Parts: sequence; C-alpha cells; structure tokens
Amino acid sequence: MKFLPVVCQLQKWEQKLLLVLTCVCVLLGPAVSAPRLEYRQPEAVPTVGLSPQQARAYAEVLKMRPATAKALLKDAPSSAGTLLVQDCLDIMELLVGQDARRYDATIDTQDERLTALEKLPLNALTQYARAEIRLHQAAAQVSFGHEVQGAWSLRQAYQQMQATVKRYPTYLPARKTLGMMQFFIGSLPEGYRWFLKLLGLTGSVEAGLSNLRAAARQPNDFQTEAQIILALVEETYYKKPTEALQLVGRLAQQQPDNLLFSYLLVSLNKKQHRTDAALAAYRTRPQGPAYFSLSYLHHMAADLLLYQGQYAASRRENELFLAEFPGTHYRKDAYFKLYLAAWLANDAPAAERYRRQIDAAGRTVVEEDTYAQRFFEGQLPLNRQLTRARLQIDGGYYREALATLNGFQVTAATPLRDRLEEPYRRARAWHGLGHLDSARLFYARTIALAGTAPYYFAPQSALQLGYLYQLEGQRATAKVYFQKALSYPKHEYKNSTDTKAKLALKELE
Repeated sequence: MKFLPVVCQLQKWEQKLLLVLTCVCVLLGPAVSAPRLEYRQPEAVPTVGLSPQQARAYAEVLKMRPATAKALLKDAPSSAGTLLVQDCLDIMELLVGQDARRYDATIDTQDERLTALEKLPLNALTQYARAEIRLHQAAAQVSFGHEVQGAWSLRQAYQQMQATVKRYPTYLPARKTLGMMQFFIGSLPEGYRWFLKLLGLTGSVEAGLSNLRAAARQPNDFQTEAQIILALVEETYYKKPTEALQLVGRLAQQQPDNLLFSYLLVSLNKKQHRTDAALAAYRTRPQGPAYFSLSYLHHMAADLLLYQGQYAASRRENELFLAEFPGTHYRKDAYFKLYLAAWLANDAPAAERYRRQIDAAGRTVVEEDTYAQRFFEGQLPLNRQLTRARLQIDGGYYREALATLNGFQVTAATPLRDRLEEPYRRARAWHGLGHLDSARLFYARTIALAGTAPYYFAPQSALQLGYLYQLEGQRATAKVYFQKALSYPKHEYKNSTDTKAKLALKELE
C-alpha cells in the first residue's frame, strides 16, 4: 500500500501528498549494519498469489473500507497473503489517520507478522510480504519520529526486495516496490547522497522507472497500485498530467464506491488547477460509516473554495479538518489558510486569532507548514492584490488573476518580495493561458530583478523556463535554466525545486 498521505522522503523534502496518496519512499538516519543476504539462483515464474478472498479484502483496503476488509479476512488462514493484506489495512489506518495512539500496537503487530512469515514455506509471495511489511514499518517509524529505527527498517526492506527480485525475476509485485524505492533514492538531491552511502543504498531513476513500468503494464495482484504509483511519478516529476488524470478518472468511473480513487481525482485536478473538476469530485466522493475518515479531503476542499473566493465555506472545511484530524502535519497550513480566508473577507479579529494559532499548531515537516511558520515569524504584511492573484492562479482562474494584478501598484515602500512576486504571478497566469512568449518574458524579468534574494520566485521561474525550452527542443537553453534553478542557495521550496530540476537534467543527458 504505497500511496498514503504520509510524509516520508527525508522528512518531506518533496511533498506530494500527493501526495497523499503517493509513495512510501526514502527514509534516512544514522548508518547501521544489516545482515548479509544469501544470494540464490533465479527461480521459475511463481504460481503463488493472493487468493480470491484475499484479493477482495485488498480491494476493500483500496476503497478505504476497513470493516469490510477485516470481515473478509476474519476467518482466512494465516498465510502470507492474509498477513500482507492485514498489514496494508493497518498501515493505511495509521498513516492516513496519523493517530499516534495507534503507533505502538501497529509496530508490535508488524513484528508478529514478520515472525510468522519466517515460519512459512519460502516462495515469492512470502518473501515479498516480508519486505513489504518491513517497508510499511519503516514508513510508520519515520512518520512518527523514530528515524533511526526507520533507517534500519528501510535498509532491510530494500535489501530483501532486491533479493526477491533476484530470486524471482518475473514476480512483478516485487519489481513494483523495488522500482519505487530505486526511483526515489535515485532522485534525492545531491546533498543527501552521503547518507545513502552510509546506509548502503543505491538508487537509479532509470532502473526504478523500468521496474515500475513492468509492474504497471503486465497483469499481477498489485497492477493497479503500480499503475497509480507510476502515474503519480510521471505527473509530478515529468510533467505528464494527462495520462495520470485519464487513469484516475477511469478508475474512479469504474469504481464510484472507491474513496482512494476519488481522493486521487480531487488531488490531481487540484494540482492541475482544475478547481471546478476537483470540487465536483470532492462533492461526489463516496461517504458513510463504512469508510475510513479521510480528513485531509476537507483541507483540500478548503483550498479549492479559497481559490474561488468562497471564504466562509473555506473556513468551515478547514475547521472540520482541524477538528477531525489527530495528526500534526498541515495544521499550520490550515491555520494560515484560515487566516487568509478571514483576512480577505475583512474579518480582522478572526484573522488575528488564526494568525496566532499558526505558531502553536503542528510541526514544520511538510513545506506548506514551513511556509506558514515563516509567514508567522516574518511578520511581513501580505499584499492583498498579490495574495488574491496567487489564489486565483492556483485555482486556474488566470484571466481573473491578471485583472487582479492590474490593481497592484509599486511604490517606494513596496518590499522586495512583493516586487518579485508581481512579475512571477504574471508569468504563471500567462503560462496557464498558453501565452508562452509573455510567460517567458515575465519569468526572465523575475530572475533579473531577484539577484540572490532568498525567495522562491526566481528559482521557480528558472525551473519553468527550463521546462518551456525543453518542450521546444532547445536542450542547451533548458539545461542552463535547470542548472540556474539549482544554483539558488536558500528559499522556501528548495528541496522540491532542486529535485525536479535534477530529474529534468537527467532527461537531457
């Protein structure tokens, strides 16, 4: 179960919840030694797989209906397939819910499952389940602040999955998980490579994509999972949103009772600035007591309503998120968005109340929370026109954003940050409208004005110019801009910007 709303990758160097429902990936910590794995000769294609009952239970896990999944597994024999699906269910509940009270029991149960798997006959599914559950454990440990144990578990999982692929080279589920780990390790920023060497982990973007594609294109028990992971990777890092939207739209249409697919449809449409489509998917999502409470959906809906200027509705959704979600991530961001909704609605007392709560809430692990905390600490007043334009652009309302920007006036007292944000927002709006010459002009203007200012507008402008020139086949110019994006020493989104620029440079090699 790889696409969960969990913060991993070096305490979220690139955020995707996604995901949310993106991939359990790289977890780093102090170096530790691991047992030597015995090499075995490759074996023939395995015949083992999930039983029909286990497959139905796994389908219910993907639908985020825990009670139904548990009922299907209640009388199932304690086989590798049963233990694996049970663990998928437990890790979904832990990482989606982010309830720290469940952590110890989940880890203990995982240890019991791993012990039980050691006693079962060795085959592809048994060996895969061991590595998969160990990876789930690594994700849980890092997500709840146990980085040393998480690093150890990750190394075990990685080496065990490598051994599984070597022994069972045609067992596609193992290629799915190994490919995912290879990709994320291979795409880590250069500054973290020494951690990988200490851990003995070697990644490869190319090998990772090859393994993911094999598992996504050929039938296997976890083909849908592989397809989603691959689609999210290509959408996030290779600017291929069409394929991801088509896949998730098809899955949601085929299974309208699947909450995970509905979540992905909301998330991908939101990322592609398709606010109306995202809200439609949110409002038609399956609901009811049978489903796990996916509180983060309220936080996403609050953003979408904020883009539309529906400030009261946005506040209601974020208040619901904060009331229902027991975890620590996105709480600062939620209070920041509550502040924006109140401030833009001219409710000054509520805005000040929400602003103070930013500092007291949550942690600064995900980039959104870090941004919110910097806003609180910086105490730099926001510009109303620039803020509204940013929200309109995020929502895909590009012409409205340009009209809003026309109300922005530069004076001698205008802060440098605002002077840089204005051309950057114009570039983003023109880019969204497909007026690429105008977009390039304002991206270049942003870079020229910025110098080495520690804001994200210039590095993001360089990244976007790199993508534009890459699409036009001007590889040398694209390379210059991707390298420039990497050259900025400090800004709010450095980790995610650097990762995308690095992967783009690999494509140009």
